[in-house]
Amino acid sequence: MRYAELRERVCEANRGLVEAGLVVLSFGNASGIDRGGGIVAIKPSGVDYATLRPEDIVVVALEDGRVVEGDGRPSSDTPAHLLLYRSFPEAGGVVHTHSAHAAAWAQARREIPCLGTTHADHFHGPVPVTRALTSEEIATDYELNTGRVIVERFASGRIDPAEVPACLDASHGPFTWGATPEEALVNAIALEQVARIAIHTLAIRPDAEPISEALLDRHFRRKHGPGAYYGQPRSAREGRA
Repeated sequence: MRYAELRERVCEANRGLVEAGLVVLSFGNASGIDRGGGIVAIKPSGVDYATLRPEDIVVVALEDGRVVEGDGRPSSDTPAHLLLYRSFPEAGGVVHTHSAHAAAWAQARREIPCLGTTHADHFHGPVPVTRALTSEEIATDYELNTGRVIVERFASGRIDPAEVPACLDASHGPFTWGATPEEALVNAIALEQVARIAIHTLAIRPDAEPISEALLDRHFRRKHGPGAYYGQPRSAREGRA
């Protein structure tokens, strides 16, 4: 296989969705990109995770979605993944799930407010929700339009996709992305957790307010950006390996 390493990593990211309890049956998908090669590796459509192998992962061209390697049909969500890669240059991996708590917010067509520091550790502000698709958008290029409304929401809200690497597709489910397929998976796990905590918080106190900008910035910046100080330096981690 020409793209063996990327297919292996994408396969592992898809398996990670199951291990994290984010998918059931064949719902959801993870992908990864090789920008230098102009290709994207993604889960095949409808394949059970229990039988998924690296050689099943389908490789498609970033430009037009044509199959470059693999015998299966790529995920039906491939057009949305490709558009996110084209629109968000920082994305090296994309994940889509129907995880219960995040999907509940998507079905309610409500953004997830940042009510606490668990949220702020991963997302620099509320997790946005898209507008609903029009009847015409649903009838024509549905999957591509699913990606388009995400890109539209980030552009209209002037949201930095590197600082809020997640979006709720209205009435559908969550999409997350990251610098790698592994990071996109981590963000999907984090999104489901903050969605769950927010539901519980609002059940206990329906009038709960978002945290202050100062606390939001402090928690996000200590983990992200040039001033981040949370965790160990990469050299220290490698030295213990």
